[in-house]
Formats: sequence, C-alpha cells, structure tokens
Amino acid sequence: MKAGMMQSILRVESLSSGYGRVPALEGVSLDVSPGEIVSVIGANGAGKSTLLLTIAGHLRPFSGKVVFDGQDVTSMPAHEAAPRGMVMVPEGGRLFPFMTVLENLQLGAYHRVARERMAQTLDEVMATFPILAERRDQLAGRLSGGERQMCAVARAVMSLPKLLMLDEPSLGLAPIMVDRLFDKVAGLVESKGLSVLLVEQNVGNALRLAQRGCILDHGQLVKSGSAEELLHDEDVQRTYMGL
Repeated sequence: MKAGMMQSILRVESLSSGYGRVPALEGVSLDVSPGEIVSVIGANGAGKSTLLLTIAGHLRPFSGKVVFDGQDVTSMPAHEAAPRGMVMVPEGGRLFPFMTVLENLQLGAYHRVARERMAQTLDEVMATFPILAERRDQLAGRLSGGERQMCAVARAVMSLPKLLMLDEPSLGLAPIMVDRLFDKVAGLVESKGLSVLLVEQNVGNALRLAQRGCILDHGQLVKSGSAEELLHDEDVQRTYMGL
C-alpha cells in the first residue's frame, strides 16, 4: 500500500524529545498508512527507541505533534495507548518470566474491549504462533530467545492493536529465528490489516519486510523512501549494511 492513498493511521510532525533536558530526537516527521510496515533504521544511539517511547506516551516531547487514527495524542499518557489501538513491544519483549506463556498472553488483553474478545483472540494467536500453543503451560522464562520474542508480539496482538510498534525485535536472535519472527509479523499485517512501525539495527531484514523506510542519525531523519530504494542506495549499503 502506498502512503497517501488514505488517511495515515499515524502521523508524526516535527517531533523533538529526549531525557531531562538532553535532546535525543530533533524535528522528526513520518507517517504510517493503514496496513503498511514502515521501518526506522539507524545505528545504536540514533534515537530510534526514543522515537517509539515518545509516540507511545512514555516520554513527553519537547515539541512537535503525534496524530493517531485522526486524533491528536501528543500528550496522551502511556496507559491510554493500548485501548486506543497503539501497542508497543519494547526491546527484549519484557515478558513476566515466572508466569506461563498463557498467563503472559492473557495479560495482553487488559483493557475492556480486549477482555471481551479474549477467547477468540487467544485462539487466533495460538493458530498464528503454534509454538506458543505447544508451550502454553511453560514458564515464559524458559522459552528460547526467539520464542520469547514471538510471545511478546503475540501478547501485543491480544490488545487488539491497530498500530504495532516493535523496538529491535531481532536483537540477539539467530538469523533463522529472525526470519520466522518477521514472517509472522508480515502474516499479521496481511490477515489483520495491522500497521507496523518497526525500529531495527538489522537494516537488510527491516527493509525487506517494510514498504517504506526512514533513517535516523543522531536524532535526525536524514533519509526516507521506499524500502526498495533504500536497499539499493549506495550510502545505505556502505554505512549500514557493510557492503
């Protein structure tokens, strides 16, 4: 789906943010259309996680605007994000290790609408992630790294998201598990019409999954375009892909 064909599910305008008085993000603008995957790539410390944390309401921006599903949510508290349909999977997934896979998934359906549909959504999640169905009674802390990340994504799906924000989901995973995880994300977009904002250091995989990409460098958006264009951009290949 091409950007601009319909109203964006997410629009970020000139967003600046940081920690205390220290800026980590300066004047960033981007948008995500319904059913689209947009990858934000860049080196460690480029401001990628800060971008997601600010959009999700965990950080208050210094300036700029965040519009989600047609509503200005710039000052929205983080706990109101999921009920509106904006769900973030933080770096590392952050499961509850001493709870079972099933209990972790059930926690994802914490707001009223998600609770009402929990049984149906759980069946769908188990069908999408059969390894979690096999491990449903296992403690989450005993899952492999790839299984933990799949469980974190599945828990987010239990919240009935319109926009799924993924922070470095491939971090620490073997290449085969990265491929499996990204295949699952692509399947969710196809089957549920989700939009995805993906933050990644794994540039090749991130751009192959996405329709469009944005490059952050020292808190600033330095380049954007179709994923195909960025994959074949010589500067991107040299700087971020080691080619």
